Amino acid sequence: MNDQREKSEPDADALIASIRERARNLYETRQMLCTESVVAAMNHGLHGGLTDAQAMAMAAPFSVALGESGCLCGALSGAVMAAGLLLGNAHPYRRRRDMRDSARQLHDAFKSANGATCCRVLSRTVRHDNKAHFRQCADLTAQAAEMAARLVLQERPELVDRADNAFLGRRQSVFSGALLRLARLFST
Repeated sequence: MNDQREKSEPDADALIASIRERARNLYETRQMLCTESVVAAMNHGLHGGLTDAQAMAMAAPFSVALGESGCLCGALSGAVMAAGLLLGNAHPYRRRRDMRDSARQLHDAFKSANGATCCRVLSRTVRHDNKAHFRQCADLTAQAAEMAARLVLQERPELVDRADNAFLGRRQSVFSGALLRLARLFST
């Protein structure tokens, strides 16, 4: 049993890093905003069961701190949604307490790492510097995706073997990200 666990830990660590960097790439190429990037990377990468369009529809209102309210960090809200989706997927009514516990764990870990969960507070020092603000949000998006992936894979290690590594390994340039964003806009 320990041999199997030891074997899967490096695989899980590599998968977590892939999820982290895929979420960052989706954000940095401006294909998606913070919440959307975390939910898309987790849902698609770990087969959460939502179509890409459903994941976008669910996550979009939470981006830019709850619809531009400046409240809860969108990256954190995406992490909570993705963890809930993947932890409660098979038995959501039986796993409600576990999902609430995972939300609290993500909240507490994010707050401990960053000092706050409120977007206004997190962005206070970079608000007037667009480049610094963008970099900070990209970092928070990657960090939240990593936190959610780590939590989910601790509870559901079988997902390591089912991950969509082709999706998670894909990296687009800013230019190709813009083309993909335009294609999505005109396809619906």
